[in-house]
Amino acid sequence: MIYLLQANLSASDSGSYLPIAIQVIFAVGLLVFLLILTHLLGPKRKTADKLQVFASGIESHGDARQPMAIKYFLTAILFVLFDVEVIFFYPYAVNFRELGWSGFWAVLMFVGFFLCGFIYIIKKGALKWED
Repeated sequence: MIYLLQANLSASDSGSYLPIAIQVIFAVGLLVFLLILTHLLGPKRKTADKLQVFASGIESHGDARQPMAIKYFLTAILFVLFDVEVIFFYPYAVNFRELGWSGFWAVLMFVGFFLCGFIYIIKKGALKWED
């Protein structure tokens, strides 16, 4: 088996995936083993106090299904959108010399598209909190 791992296989050969397959099998096997072990060795005392929902020691009251303003969700989605935009700048910042002017114009076009989206969001009033 060690010979198979050390063999000089070409990149197109399916045997080059053998180390990855062994690692995945080992990880899944370890996971299954540990889950079964904790299930067998863990305590099984079910009392009324343990079966109650934990709420930080505070008695629960009211319904958890109260309506919430959509502005919170919209702000979170917009944050994720513009945060992902910033993540896409990293490859450009690392390779800006190799990309040259064509890369510069591509990034400028990318920023332009997001600026158009940001202007649209502002014009629609998505960031206004007053009702």
